[in-house]
Amino acid sequence: MSAAMPLDPSPRRYRNVERWGPVSQAFHWLIVIGIVVMAIVGLTMTGMRTSPDKVQLYALHKSIGLTILALVALRVVWRLFAGAPPRIETIPTWQHRIATLAHFGLYVLLFAVPISGWVMNSASGFPLWWFGLLRVPAIAGKDHDLHELSEDVHELLFWALIALALVHASAAIYHHLFQRDATLERMLPRGWLRVTEDSRDV
Repeated sequence: MSAAMPLDPSPRRYRNVERWGPVSQAFHWLIVIGIVVMAIVGLTMTGMRTSPDKVQLYALHKSIGLTILALVALRVVWRLFAGAPPRIETIPTWQHRIATLAHFGLYVLLFAVPISGWVMNSASGFPLWWFGLLRVPAIAGKDHDLHELSEDVHELLFWALIALALVHASAAIYHHLFQRDATLERMLPRGWLRVTEDSRDV
């Protein structure tokens, strides 16, 4: 009779360790889509005259922001549970460190932007609804000065997020086109991009 296989004491991790798994990919691209839509709606509504359409766009903008906040929180939880694929060895250490800082900055901004908007809405005294289905509690009392401050902070954080996201996307494209590594490929469904044989799932 053969000996029983020992139990693996390590936490659950990706089996396809050379790429991000489908759940992580889904979170990533849903958040990207949310940011793009939120930006388009936000920039459109600020240039509109006061009207019912503008009110509806504001409500949509807030709902998308809350959705992004929830998705980012879930992604962090999933990242802690599932882990991440190993770093690509061909990437220089200094680039890896910059990428780590950029990812950390993106996470901070992805939390800070919707939370600052939540504070702004709470300080205005207006009720906050998620797509008209769920009323979200206020996280600050009605306060004109806080509203003005949080509005400025929200706008500043938004542009910082857009700038860092563009740098992040440009770096991924640069790695794909010029360094010819799997940085971009492994955040896409298998087969969408082909770089090298070493970038395939294991």
